[in-house]
Amino acid sequence: MSEGKVVAKKEGHVGHVIFDNVKKHNAMSKAMWDQLADAIEAFDADDDVRLTILEGAGEKSFVSGADISQFETEHANVDRVKEYSQSVNRGYGAVQHALKPTIAKIDGYCYGGGMGIAVCADLRICSEKSSFCIPAAKLGVGYGHENTKVLVDLVGPSFAKEIFYTGRRFSSEEAKDMGLVNRVVQNEELDDYVGGYVDAMVSNAPLSLRTTNLTVNELVKPESEQNLDLCKQLVEDCANSQDLAEGRRAFMEKRKPAFVGR
Repeated sequence: MSEGKVVAKKEGHVGHVIFDNVKKHNAMSKAMWDQLADAIEAFDADDDVRLTILEGAGEKSFVSGADISQFETEHANVDRVKEYSQSVNRGYGAVQHALKPTIAKIDGYCYGGGMGIAVCADLRICSEKSSFCIPAAKLGVGYGHENTKVLVDLVGPSFAKEIFYTGRRFSSEEAKDMGLVNRVVQNEELDDYVGGYVDAMVSNAPLSLRTTNLTVNELVKPESEQNLDLCKQLVEDCANSQDLAEGRRAFMEKRKPAFVGR
């Protein structure tokens, strides 16, 4: 059995997904991929949760990739490989298509599948010591087109090719230059910086956050696959919400609004 696990907990309006396999730099087993998907889906279904933070346990890693020590059982035959791939894709998909905003809080190694998870999140904030790598070419692995597209959409085709061609480690500053991360902060400031982001987002209207999240997700799809009716409905939901009325009243009364998400 794998020693690793994904811990899901809620603090106020914030969901936390913690990759906990510290002895192996938070490497992911099949069970952890399933737990990741379960956690995101549970937070999506919880009306009290307004956003989710993904982070690694310990002080050295976000996620260092796959737990290779589990491959003897998880990749024992073709059926097991297929099951493993389904779990990985379910985990990626849950993060990429989450209804609530997601923040990848990266402190340390962000390699392989860990970088795949981070790329699927809405925002990526990392410490200076963080580094990034997809070593597929060093292992003879072909990277699937769906996950490759997510990276290409984020950093563009040229940087995506550089990441895959070289398989090397990129520093936090290089990641920022490529557009791979939104912000790089000093190591000791990461908790406070992400906390500030979270406070700002949680204080805003949940329906507005959801509208932005889902609308942007639709707009990055091929035009033929975009559900613009959904986008219009999301705007109408905001227009008919209690929160819009509360926002107007709070503005007129010069006070902080108390949004409830409906």
